[in-house]
Amino acid sequence: MTPTYISRRVIVERLSQLNHLIGEIARLPLHDGGAFFADSRNVHTAESCLRRALEALFDIGRHILGKGYGVPAGSYRDIATLLAQKEVLDRGEEKRFAQMAAYRNRMVHVYHEVSSAELFRVCVEDLGDLTSIRSAFQRWIRDNPHRIDNPLTDADGQA
Repeated sequence: MTPTYISRRVIVERLSQLNHLIGEIARLPLHDGGAFFADSRNVHTAESCLRRALEALFDIGRHILGKGYGVPAGSYRDIATLLAQKEVLDRGEEKRFAQMAAYRNRMVHVYHEVSSAELFRVCVEDLGDLTSIRSAFQRWIRDNPHRIDNPLTDADGQA
């Protein structure tokens, strides 16, 4: 792969989706397990939003690697490793993102082993990991404007 420019549109869309999904999770009754489990839709919302939020983060990471560096990533765990090698993530963020890759894979491939109680715990205790990696990406983008394509413009060509 040859490095080109990272698409600002792709990054903005994925970050917007990520923010929306984190907000949806935060609106669940995470302060009260009884209320959370009283309505099965909460579990389904948590699972769907968490899985999609993870996908959005990995899409951003894969896009940065592919477009910005011309580096393909074979697996979700590879994305974390390669982002650290390119200094997009620090070693602590790499470790956290690799754990998120493993959890994403469990949610997709062995979903039947992910309990409702586990989803609740992850939403209560680990939601900050999503925002931490989001912040790392935002930091890298802010520090590397030369790797981003032209800013988004409206229909009149205005930024």
